[in-house]
Amino acid sequence: MTTPDTKSRILEVAFQLFHEQGYHATGISTILREAGVNAGSLYHFFPSKEALLIGVLEYALSAMSFVVMAPAEAATPDPVARVFALLDWYRSNMNSWGCKMGCPIGNLALEVSDNDAGVRTLIDANFRNWADHVSGWLHSDSADLPASVNRRQLAYFVLTVMEGGIMQARAAGNIKPFDDSIAQLRAYFDALRTLATLEHSPHTDRIVPSAGSSRSAAKPTRTAPGAAPPRPSLSSPGATRKARRKAQKKTKPESRTRSPRRNRR
Repeated sequence: MTTPDTKSRILEVAFQLFHEQGYHATGISTILREAGVNAGSLYHFFPSKEALLIGVLEYALSAMSFVVMAPAEAATPDPVARVFALLDWYRSNMNSWGCKMGCPIGNLALEVSDNDAGVRTLIDANFRNWADHVSGWLHSDSADLPASVNRRQLAYFVLTVMEGGIMQARAAGNIKPFDDSIAQLRAYFDALRTLATLEHSPHTDRIVPSAGSSRSAAKPTRTAPGAAPPRPSLSSPGATRKARRKAQKKTKPESRTRSPRRNRR
């Protein structure tokens, strides 16, 4: 007798084995043994291995919200902090696997997405679902990110950094490449927060050259918005030249006395 519980057990076991061994390296007999079901039960729900793969991808899509995203959402109400809580969840899993298995959906994308349009569509749907969740978090954060930042593109950027870090950690056999990638991502978010702070500041200062400095080595002086820049003092090069010329004019005699010419012989 087949039941919904039987189907769920088959999907969970297949998902795990595809992740651990790869799709092509996992045989139906292994799935049957690990799930504790007979062939008739499996083929009742999935007529072929390809149909089982479709089922696994649909299962991953439906489970993402409460398996992957819910822990990050429960960890913190801060949207940006949630992003890094999510990445830390992946990091913990990578460590528990010894950096050997990578991302389940990312692995399938590399292994089977070129062979079947339906499979490729579902893999893309899983990535889009991931980005939708992260984008939703970022859209709710209007204070910590500049208004000009496209939240959806930023979510895909986070996904790209994460997948690349996971792949490099798997190749290196240690977590350092992943940590390095996330450190740079964190620095990028810190820079965005700084820009957002300036953007939301009620005062925007102007930079003007300070008096008494040359044009090439002028030090910025901040003035209030709308205020006129200070006039150069007499100690500035331009003012000094003007004052010198004016002083020279005052000291010039009214007329110049010509020396008498010598008589020519």
